[in-house]
Amino acid sequence: MSTNGGEPGPETPLTNHHGDVRPNESGDTDPNESGEVESSETSPSKSRNQKAPTALPDLLKSPQALAAIQGKLQALVGQSSGYIENLPTEVKRRVDALRNLSLKQVRLEAKFYEEVHELEKKYMKDFQELYDKRRDIVTGDVEPSDEECKWELSEWPEANDEATIEEVKDGETAEKEPCKKECGIPSFWLTTMKNIQMIEEMIQDHDEPILEHLVDIRVVLDCPGHDVPNFCLEFHFSGNDYFNNKLLSKLYILDYGPSDTLDDVVNYEGPHVKDFVGCKIDWKKGKNVTVKTIKKKQKHKSAGQTRTVTKTVHNDSFFNFFQDPRDGGNEEDGLEQLLESEADIGTMFRDRIVPKAVFYFTGEADGEDELDDEDEEESGDDEDEDDDPDYEPIGEDGKIKTPECRQQ
Repeated sequence: MSTNGGEPGPETPLTNHHGDVRPNESGDTDPNESGEVESSETSPSKSRNQKAPTALPDLLKSPQALAAIQGKLQALVGQSSGYIENLPTEVKRRVDALRNLSLKQVRLEAKFYEEVHELEKKYMKDFQELYDKRRDIVTGDVEPSDEECKWELSEWPEANDEATIEEVKDGETAEKEPCKKECGIPSFWLTTMKNIQMIEEMIQDHDEPILEHLVDIRVVLDCPGHDVPNFCLEFHFSGNDYFNNKLLSKLYILDYGPSDTLDDVVNYEGPHVKDFVGCKIDWKKGKNVTVKTIKKKQKHKSAGQTRTVTKTVHNDSFFNFFQDPRDGGNEEDGLEQLLESEADIGTMFRDRIVPKAVFYFTGEADGEDELDDEDEEESGDDEDEDDDPDYEPIGEDGKIKTPECRQQ
């Protein structure tokens, strides 16, 4: 009731012309009233219990919201915006003209790479003379002169006058003699390859004693007997107790031009490895490191007797590199992935390891693989997500996966 001249008192709720309860001057409504419509001006007590409208940054932190957004975006992948389809006919004709110009450019680029290949063959003879000198120094067949040992760009920090070879005169090379000290550069190729992440991962402990006998790696362009562009990696070994081969090789067949498919034209980046052929290793008895023998115990179901079965299985080894992938029974998809991996390894040897071996040996060249670094960063992100208590995995349909309950 009104207490002062018909004006409402502090305890009297106000109503609007619709009869709805409105807060009084103190901002509170009668606790005994139960109006169905609440004012936007809430009391301090209610504001403490009610959350403010969700802001966009907070919304983006919600796994459910992100899942919904991701699902919508995934549905748009590969779909045309309709812009090109809706262009006027005369504009589409001009776009097709640009496509044809780009196609001619790609075909011209393929011709450029073919000529580069011929130029490489021309200079390979000069390169090989230098590589042969490197081999002779590594194996100790030739001792370099004092002049040849003066590093042109800088001196070794520990270099001193005592390192000179008095027996070798300037301008001459000493033929190999029985070594009184260390001959050549021990473990040159093994150290070089182990300093390169991509190759180091291929080398197992049981490979290292064999790779100590690796004396040279050569690149041969367009090996005889093949009428298609190719290059061959040759691994030369000294006599050892593991196999009879003095030479292990791997041939890479090249394709310089894109096929007449849109995907090949769009993604053309030069010649690529189309196929490769390994070689057979003539292992000595009991020395094949690409296989291992395991023993399993089998129990006869009815008789209850136990017997030991010996089985030969595949073993990780650097020398699997020389095997033909078709011998492993790989499926077509597996062969395609293996081909990509082998192409990366082959071009790494051809373009970086063989020409700049000494800088990988010293560690002056970066042996870290960029692709592996990216993979590690991505896997690191996955680990963070797994450790995040708020992380919820998202399926291909954009919905959050609910983990199945497993009974202990």
